[in-house]
Amino acid sequence: MHDFIEKCTLCPRSCGAKRFAEYGTGYCKMGVLPKISRAAPHMWEEPCISGKNGSGTIFFAGCVLSCVFCQNYRISAQGSGKTITVGELADHFRRLEDMGVHNINLVSPTPYIDSIIEAFELYRPSIPVVYNTGGYEKAETLRRLEGIVDIYLPDLKYVSPERSGKYSGAADYFEYASAAIEEMVRQTGRPVFDDDGMMKRGTIVRHLILPSNTKNSIEVIKYLDRSFGDSILVSLMGQYVPVGRAGEFPEINRTITAREYNKVLEVLEETSLDGFAQELDAARKSYIPDFDISSL
Repeated sequence: MHDFIEKCTLCPRSCGAKRFAEYGTGYCKMGVLPKISRAAPHMWEEPCISGKNGSGTIFFAGCVLSCVFCQNYRISAQGSGKTITVGELADHFRRLEDMGVHNINLVSPTPYIDSIIEAFELYRPSIPVVYNTGGYEKAETLRRLEGIVDIYLPDLKYVSPERSGKYSGAADYFEYASAAIEEMVRQTGRPVFDDDGMMKRGTIVRHLILPSNTKNSIEVIKYLDRSFGDSILVSLMGQYVPVGRAGEFPEINRTITAREYNKVLEVLEETSLDGFAQELDAARKSYIPDFDISSL
């Protein structure tokens, strides 16, 4: 078991931090052992992920991005969660599988890849494994997950370095996220579904429309169409609500308008891309999960 990293380079930050079992000195401030904030069935993913029984989501604390509008701000930026052992993480895989969920869904798992790989060596579920990420990943790190992850669920938030630097603290976001998605698609191939329409393998790229940023969204959609076409599914998200530090940025301190949403949707419908378009009524704080660690 690895409970210490001398010089961490797992994510694009490559901050070279020392990471101990339960805390770290790097950008994410997380230790090596998994720190989780929720492990429960989740009904609000894409239909082919949540299905009827829910997706077995495990929300990890900490994040390699600093999105000012993060809906999970309490766990991503403030690090709220409970540190567990690798064996306990494997137990959560088994427990969720026994509940009948359609998959094991790892949300913001990047800082814990070493522990996650070890946990799957202890117990490998018979259901698909989903890697749910903000997209800011190193392709070389993702290659370590080949044969473990069945479904990749990354964001592609930005094309513009100016916007990614301003809102997520990563001016090089597109450089890394685009290469990461290429690696994900290489591993999974085109989307594969079972007879009930549940995803067994493949890559779904999510994009959240930000207010006052439709040009960026259109650039993202056109890039995905040009680069991946029917090798991926796209999930267009209209659920943005101003939380976290969004109030510091007046241009994004509101929900998106129907005009903004439709402007991006029209471009998506003109492409060869298939996937999902979230309704605007999803822009509610009530959809943000309750991160109650007392149940862990």
